[in-house]
Amino acid sequence: MSAKTPGHSRGLNKTHKATIAGVAALSAAAIGFSLIPGNGGSTEVEPQALAGTQQVAWAYDANSPQAKALAASLDSQQSTIALKAKQDAAKVKAAVDAKAKADAKAKADAKAKAEAKAKAEAKKRAEAKSAASRAAVRKPVYANNLDGWIREALSIMDKHNIPGTYNGIHKNVMRESSGNPLAINNWDINAINGVPSKGLLQVIYPTFKAYHVPGTKFDQYDPVANIVAACNYAADRYGTIDNVNSAY
Repeated sequence: MSAKTPGHSRGLNKTHKATIAGVAALSAAAIGFSLIPGNGGSTEVEPQALAGTQQVAWAYDANSPQAKALAASLDSQQSTIALKAKQDAAKVKAAVDAKAKADAKAKADAKAKAEAKAKAEAKKRAEAKSAASRAAVRKPVYANNLDGWIREALSIMDKHNIPGTYNGIHKNVMRESSGNPLAINNWDINAINGVPSKGLLQVIYPTFKAYHVPGTKFDQYDPVANIVAACNYAADRYGTIDNVNSAY
């Protein structure tokens, strides 16, 4: 190993080498052009050769203003690209999160709506069932006899604004049929004309048909239907069944 020369570094860095190379190139160019005679016997050096050697000299110098400016420009571009990429990624993530949130909200809203609908329907069914139960409780049960028939007929008459009282109906029933719902008159003028009087209040068919009240059976022998139709007819002709005291 050779001895070190005092005051010199162990080797040459890239900048030093580039500078030496540039000087060598410049020297070679000067020698080459010195062989070409110019005007007046003097030699000329081509300006482009000098420019080339100068570019070689500074292009590899990291500390030169040009190199620093280029590095700063590249760093700025990379920072801008990185920032844009980060911003784009953030936008994509925000869009994905927003969609996921919207989907979750739509699903929750649909579930809540379905639950509310089911609850409303259940409440409606419960209310209908309760109303039916109350109606069943309130609906009176009438005895299957003259007292029950008259009371049920009065309830229907009240709904249709047909006047009449229990006593007015009862007295006419006892006179006309003695309380027999199957009574029939086969000897009077109506019978001779082919339309015998029938039922508790002895109503002929044309009268029963004309004054029949909806909600009752269409049957002359049905005791409730017979009473209501007869009272409807009596109200139209006499004001009320209470005003009837003989054949009507």
